Parts: sequence; C-alpha cells; structure tokens
Amino acid sequence: MIMSSKARVSVIVPNRSGEETIEECLKAAFTSDFKNFEVVLVDDASTDNSLEIVSNYPVKLIELKEHAGVSAARNTGARNANGDVLLFIDADCILEPDALALVERSVSDETPIIGGTYTRIPFDSKNFFSTFQSIFINYSETRAAAPDYIAAHCLAIKREVFEKSKGFIEDSYIGVAAGVEDVEFCHRLKKAGYTLKMNPDILVRHIFNFNFSRSMKNAFKKSRIWTMYSLHNKDVLSDSGTASRGLKFNVVCCFSSIVFALFFIWGIPFMFTINVLLNLGLIEAFYRTKGLSFAIKASAYYFLVYPIAVGLGALAGAGKYIKDFKLKGRHK
Repeated sequence: MIMSSKARVSVIVPNRSGEETIEECLKAAFTSDFKNFEVVLVDDASTDNSLEIVSNYPVKLIELKEHAGVSAARNTGARNANGDVLLFIDADCILEPDALALVERSVSDETPIIGGTYTRIPFDSKNFFSTFQSIFINYSETRAAAPDYIAAHCLAIKREVFEKSKGFIEDSYIGVAAGVEDVEFCHRLKKAGYTLKMNPDILVRHIFNFNFSRSMKNAFKKSRIWTMYSLHNKDVLSDSGTASRGLKFNVVCCFSSIVFALFFIWGIPFMFTINVLLNLGLIEAFYRTKGLSFAIKASAYYFLVYPIAVGLGALAGAGKYIKDFKLKGRHK
C-alpha cells in the first residue's frame, strides 16, 4: 500500500560547524517541488557561523549544548520530528528538486526503508577528485536494488519503524566517532526482518571540496573504520556498497603487484585483468558520466593510487581492532 499523498516528510539535518555548506543545503530543501515537509536541523555544538545562516530559514532548530556526535544529532532530530517519513541527509548534501516527492511516493508499508544516493556529478563539478568520489559512491550504492546498507546521506524510513529500531547507535567506537553508524543501523534493521531498497532516482548533490590530500585522507579514514567494524561484525569479505569485493580485490592486487614485480612478474597482467573485470562497471560509470579522457584518468587513480590509502587504512584499522581486543581480554 502506497502512503497517502498527505504523508509529511521530515528532513533531518545534523550540523557540526557546517557554515561552508549549510546554506546550499537549506536553500535546496526550501525550493523543493514537494511542499508537505519540515526541516529539523540539529546543531551539534557548532563553533562557527552556521547558526546565523540557519536563522534565515524556517527550520525547526534544536541546539545541543555539548558536542554529542552525528548519531545523537540524528536521533534527537527524529525524536523532535512530526513527519510520517523521516529523511536523513547531511549538511553538505543538496536535495534535487524532485527528491522529496520521490521519497513520499516511494516509502510505503511494504517498503518502509528507501535509500537514495549522490548524483554522479557533485556540486563542485570541476574538481576531479570530487567527481571521482561522487561517481564511485553513486555506482557503488546503486549496484544492488536490495543493498547491504543505506548511507545516512540519503536514507528515508517510516517514523514508526525508526522508533521501533531505537535509532542510530551512540555509545560505541562504531557510533559517535566512527562514521559507520548508518551501516550498523541498517544491519540491525535487516536482522529484524526489514528489507532495504534503493531508488536511484532519489538524489542529493554532495559538496566534497576534495583535493588529492583530502581524497586520500578520506579513503584512509573510511577504510580504517570500516575494517574495525567488519572485523567486529565478522564480514570482512562481504560485498557491501563502497566496501565492494571489487575495491577489496583492487587493494590486494595493488599491494601484491609489488611482490609479483620482485618474484613473479608474469602474475601482474593476470591479476590486473581480473581486477579490471571485477571493476568494469565502475570504469563504465566513469566513461558514461564524463567521457573517455576522464575515465582513463579516474581509472588510473582508482587502480594505482586510491588502493594505497584504502590498504593502509585497512591495516591501521586491523591493528587498532586487535589492540582493543587484547586490552578487552586483559580486563575480563
């Protein structure tokens, strides 16, 4: 049963010192094609000028006096929302004009959890590293109609389902500081019997402002956190969104090529061929979005440079997880 057209959508935006992006985020929301919505903005003890910008828009503002983390901000927003559907986005995400209408039409009793994703072309479209990241995430998150998780940069869920689920985890290394609280939340929903679905037409345009350094640091950080969570969850080899088997094999191929170059040089073209085949869909996405020149450059970055940051992040995450595990063992 599709929800009534009177269903109200609550857009929940956590903000932590987001003065560089929050105006674009709110401007897009309030010029949406869909009108039956509210914006609940939870400010997580910002230290910049973002609240002054927010004051120019008719949001329901909730101010946290102490920094509590994005999970707490999202949960606070949900508790203070009055919509039938909750749509979680980030303060650096710009809703496409039809996004809210698509959310309202897509969420139903049969499909209470719907995911959207980034547009392939980001807000800072002239930036190579930002465009690479946006295409990579769009492709990774829309490969499967029933994904392993839905990222909270565009996650829509019926209010009662969210309340029943108890919301995002706040009190763990996979919660406040980690950045995979949305993955943990979705895994918990799946264990409770819910099915996750993607609607690739529900889109937000992301503001990355990446350069080479930021791109590599982001890859390292995400990989480090994801590895800790995956070891904890015992699903390191799973094919999960951006943590795809293609990316994981790409990292293995990159690092093993060093060994092959020293001892088994004939193995390099064999491994590279398999790697290309596993990641062919992503290469095609680069080409379809920005043409041959960009596809060559983006593929070179993905195969030769990007996996270095991901691999080092995975090693750092594994090391920290093992260290934490040993410390926990000592305290038993």
